[in-house]
Amino acid sequence: MPKFNKRQQANLDLVPDEPVSMEEAVKVLKSFKATKFDQTINIVANLGIDPKQADQALRGSISMPKGIGRSARVVAFCNPDLAGKATEAGAVEAGGEELVDKIAGGWTEFDVAIASPDMMRFVGKLGKVLGPKGLMPSPKAGTVTPDVVTAVSEFAAGKQEFRNDDGGNIHMVLGKMSFAESDLVENLQFFMETVERIRPSAAKGQYLKKVVISGAMTPGVQIAV
Repeated sequence: MPKFNKRQQANLDLVPDEPVSMEEAVKVLKSFKATKFDQTINIVANLGIDPKQADQALRGSISMPKGIGRSARVVAFCNPDLAGKATEAGAVEAGGEELVDKIAGGWTEFDVAIASPDMMRFVGKLGKVLGPKGLMPSPKAGTVTPDVVTAVSEFAAGKQEFRNDDGGNIHMVLGKMSFAESDLVENLQFFMETVERIRPSAAKGQYLKKVVISGAMTPGVQIAV
């Protein structure tokens, strides 16, 4: 049996025995004994999809209505005439072939890569570098777009990419523990609505199987679905 410290055991004692409403789940999460730092709140949804089937794979991006309490380091692959605007919008680096060469040389100090469609012929050579890190730009994720400047602004402000894992789960950041309960509930509702909206037509049976929210150092609280 694992051993828990007093804070961990006190938090475990607060976890409901059954799944609860979104509002109650957030209330329970906020009632856990605090840590010395502002914990990130995560959400995971287990879905009734077959991850091995291409027509049931889920990938996209989402901007929580109340933000997630953190920014992202974004790079933009674009023509020189847009590089300045992309930098003003929040990109840590912006450019064309010279940026491709820099990354090919080993620099990967960024969280999101945005590219205009015409740049993908150069970015494609970075597949072995960016692919394993989940950083390769993709139209499905909204990171290959003609409107590079807007995409940079959105992702720098906390827009998140998502894709299901091999177990049919989607993991995302919901916000911070310091957020107001109403803001966390609004983000949670938006997440749930988004997941329902992107349900693959090929998915059969129960789609939304289990949804759990948790802090970085708290137990999970299951939401009734």
